[in-house]
Amino acid sequence: QVQLVESGGGLVQAGGSLRLSCAASGRTFSSYAMGWFRRAPGKERDFVAAINWSGGSTYYADSVKARFTISRDNAKNTVYLQMNSLKPEDTAVYYCAASVRPLRYVWLLFRPSEYDYWGQGTQVTVSS
Repeated sequence: QVQLVESGGGLVQAGGSLRLSCAASGRTFSSYAMGWFRRAPGKERDFVAAINWSGGSTYYADSVKARFTISRDNAKNTVYLQMNSLKPEDTAVYYCAASVRPLRYVWLLFRPSEYDYWGQGTQVTVSS
């Protein structure tokens, strides 16, 4: 079992920054991949970013490349999402997720179905 708790969401003006954190407990944190997803009102849950177990490989949705950075601190059992140059269209509930199964293909990390555990979500609102 893995428990995930997100924090760091809030209200920010367009062009501003936020850093989301996701604290994990349960299984050995350094043994599994992590991802961030978001769900805007009336929309599907979309992939944002993912990171492998060591932090050596990261993946991003095209919509956030060069603006968002995913990272992890395995000593603190925490994954982060640094969000810069925020836009109103980034407004959503952001979820972190853990994929504890053996990874067969990297592209599977872009799919919510590849993840086994989810946090409760944190709201990010970007005003124009």
